[in-house]
Amino acid sequence: MSAYLFRAVTRADLPLLARWRAAPHVARWWGPPDPGEDEETIDDPCVLMWIVEHQGRPFAYAQDYSPHDWRDHHFGHLPPGSRGIDQYIGEEDMLGQGHGSAFVRAHCERLFAAGAPAIGTDPDPGNARAISAYRKAGFAVAAAALDTPWGHALPMENWRI
Repeated sequence: MSAYLFRAVTRADLPLLARWRAAPHVARWWGPPDPGEDEETIDDPCVLMWIVEHQGRPFAYAQDYSPHDWRDHHFGHLPPGSRGIDQYIGEEDMLGQGHGSAFVRAHCERLFAAGAPAIGTDPDPGNARAISAYRKAGFAVAAAALDTPWGHALPMENWRI
């Protein structure tokens, strides 16, 4: 049983997401909050949005999507059913405690159990903390850093065994 609960984002969570996105440790890698972006994403059937809780406390955001829903996506080579993921820890006091790699691993386990053959993530190549967490969660660098429509990225993949 996972120490983390993933619950679907609702409109009631939008102020929490806005607060997290404005936090310097999140905005550094995700950019400044874009008013309305999370509300648009809630309405996008291609992206599943999650609030991650630990011991009943919301502390992180995660999303997953099919890379095949976007033209020329850098994970488009992954087999059908694969997922792309993005995430951040919103609560600064939860950083540096191993939660990042642990909740990413738990999210991957959920996606693999649902049938995903592979999962891709693409941190900024300068985000050493995220890259380390992804490695601990089972990801490996899959290609050289590249520029994408969403920013500079280091493609990493995790395959179901």
